[in-house]
Amino acid sequence: MLAALGFCTIGGFLLLTMTKRVSVLVALVLTPVIAAVIGGYGDDLGPMALDGLSKVAPTGIMIAFAVLYFSLMVDAGLFEPLIRGILRIARRDPLRITVGTAALTICVALDGDGASTFLITISAMLPVYQRLGMSRLVLAGVVALGAGVMNMVPWGGPTARAAAALKLDTSDVITPLLPALAAGIAWVLLAAYLIGRRERRRLGELDAPPAETAVVGDGPGTPRVATRAGTALTVFNLLLTVTLLICLVLEVMPLPVLFVLAFVIALLVNHPGWEEQQALLEKHGNSVVLVTTMIFAAGVFTGILTGTGMIEKMAQAMVEVIPDSLGGHLPVLVAVTSMPLSLVFTPDAYYFGILPVLAGTADSFGTDPAEVARAAVLGQMTTGFPLSPLTAATFILLGMSGVQLGEHQRFIFRWAFGTTLVMTAAALLTGALPL
Repeated sequence: MLAALGFCTIGGFLLLTMTKRVSVLVALVLTPVIAAVIGGYGDDLGPMALDGLSKVAPTGIMIAFAVLYFSLMVDAGLFEPLIRGILRIARRDPLRITVGTAALTICVALDGDGASTFLITISAMLPVYQRLGMSRLVLAGVVALGAGVMNMVPWGGPTARAAAALKLDTSDVITPLLPALAAGIAWVLLAAYLIGRRERRRLGELDAPPAETAVVGDGPGTPRVATRAGTALTVFNLLLTVTLLICLVLEVMPLPVLFVLAFVIALLVNHPGWEEQQALLEKHGNSVVLVTTMIFAAGVFTGILTGTGMIEKMAQAMVEVIPDSLGGHLPVLVAVTSMPLSLVFTPDAYYFGILPVLAGTADSFGTDPAEVARAAVLGQMTTGFPLSPLTAATFILLGMSGVQLGEHQRFIFRWAFGTTLVMTAAALLTGALPL
């Protein structure tokens, strides 16, 4: 009963958002609430939703102040030299810019943190896309591809979870997959080339007015003219931003605290007057509200699904439907289904709930549990996490790029699934997975 209700909840949410029946915010809250009431959990709705909200609160705080920080820096003209440099190197060619976006994302994503990857890459590239009139769906999609494949790094969440759940060393999971990871990166760059070529055909090589740029978090079609700061102020903003990024990578403090401190310092130095500070907060307040409300709504969604036990029962149901005849081919089955299941299971539910059972089943057929772990990380919350409504980082990507979840999923799903299929084929050819 609970498993069926859980699958209906996920399916209903995806149907509502992808067909644009209601907004993502409404779907995130109402679908699990209705399901919980149907399942007889109406009296426990408050505590379950509150538990989910408390877990995403740090992410909500971080993204609120991150949007304010990067919006301030865009207004101050900090990214103008970077924008001009990218346009000059890319020769204002949408294809080159798209491939460059993928390459930049792959480099930034080496830190293994999806949230910071989205914050940095979208902040840097959104004004470039806005300048040339390129699609924000292309930006969000290509960044999702690059961040997804790089989420396989050993210090990333999925690989660490897979190793911990099966009591393996991370090298047992990731080292045999390095050729597959290289193939995945090559596929992402190829996908970016093909997407960029299509975008080039759509736009041609347009010469948009050079004065227009985008503010982080603004909706499509809301260009503004960036304010040019003095040299001393620009140098200060650059040093502050570089220091912030270094502290993010080194995890000197929790990410929300870092962004709160950085924004307050930047606000005080760039806008020392009370009136100026209020004006900036009012100008970018809408962007903050749009992004953070989505993250908190996602917290309600996951809190209710977890609190009612729907996710746990869904995990059990998934394992029970696997026929014995497929036992020897379980790693391949896990690999192929890993990416789509990112839309259904949270990383903890999959890696600590489903994976141990799958590994135990595979072991009974003589298959090494490490091979099942490798299969899982080829898609489960790696290539699939930037499309999943169950991770807060997805809404950071969507909020900052200004696209809707359903549109994003329709646009990039097949490319992301292609990454998993390419890596699976490479893993089979190199022996990381059994044939």
